[in-house]
Amino acid sequence: MAPAVPTLVYDTYWAFAAERQKIFFRKLQGLPPPWTDDPVLARYKFTNAYRASDRVSQYLIRNVIYQGDQSVEEVFFRTILFKLFNKIETWELLKEKIGTISYQDYAFERYDDVLSTAISSKRRIYSAAYIMPSGSRAFGHRAKHRNHLNLLDLMMVDGVPNLVSSAKSMQQAFEVLRAYPMIGDFLGYQFVTDLNYSEICDFSEMEFVVPGPGAKDGIHKCFSTLGGLNESDIIRLVTERQTIEIDRMGLEFQSLWGRPLQLIDCQNLFCEVSKYARVAHPESKGANARSRIKQIYRASAEPIDLWFPPKWRINPMVPTGDAGYSEYASLRTSQRELPL
Repeated sequence: MAPAVPTLVYDTYWAFAAERQKIFFRKLQGLPPPWTDDPVLARYKFTNAYRASDRVSQYLIRNVIYQGDQSVEEVFFRTILFKLFNKIETWELLKEKIGTISYQDYAFERYDDVLSTAISSKRRIYSAAYIMPSGSRAFGHRAKHRNHLNLLDLMMVDGVPNLVSSAKSMQQAFEVLRAYPMIGDFLGYQFVTDLNYSEICDFSEMEFVVPGPGAKDGIHKCFSTLGGLNESDIIRLVTERQTIEIDRMGLEFQSLWGRPLQLIDCQNLFCEVSKYARVAHPESKGANARSRIKQIYRASAEPIDLWFPPKWRINPMVPTGDAGYSEYASLRTSQRELPL
């Protein structure tokens, strides 16, 4: 790994990835809990080793991107509208009140009315996964959702869907998005990754990476020095060494039906191991001072039938229906916390 110098947390990074993937497949097989002997993974909520396996990403891929008009303009509109809120319930609310979600029929007033009514009834319309900037300086609204609707409208008027679709690289598409208000490095990278699940562009996920704040914290817990490399270099180095490191530690890692971890996955894993280390390695200090994990794991009552971007060519290998990803039946009515 020279010139970077790994710490003990770096080994934990790979052990975490392997165990989190085992949990994923144990649930998929319908095995009863507990799905892990790791007390931290059993108690707290962590994303999957593969970003596209997470519940919100799965909903986005199946129910937003690949349902409806597949034109460049409409796929872009649906994807970014969903991601601005990143909450399944908000998308379902818009569908219930508006009907078909389409840019062709889009009217700011209609969407604003639905979302404003939800907010007035104390309904949360944004996911807690990451903080969305308010955009009041850019568009002047006190209500955050109105600024986000204006942002999406501006991108559509400017022809951003076709600019992204015609981009020669993921970085070029990222830079198109990054030029707009409220879209920083982190959101730009997340958005271009989500758009890349569709057919409007086809970039390799090994082409480009932007580390988010959580990933940076995890990287500095995993390495005592980066040896002159930057965080993006580290993510690429680690991703390219995944087979070497898994073999070195004698771990069993089941890939996503032959698809190895991509840059976006290893970026996310650094973010997750940053959280994990707060409990497992409290002595390890990263780039921030957080010392506890806020979200307790609770099994969802809603099963997931896994379905990935068709261009990945793994869907024929993915179990479906009753054999699909589902939470164990006894937990569907019991939302108990798993103790340490």
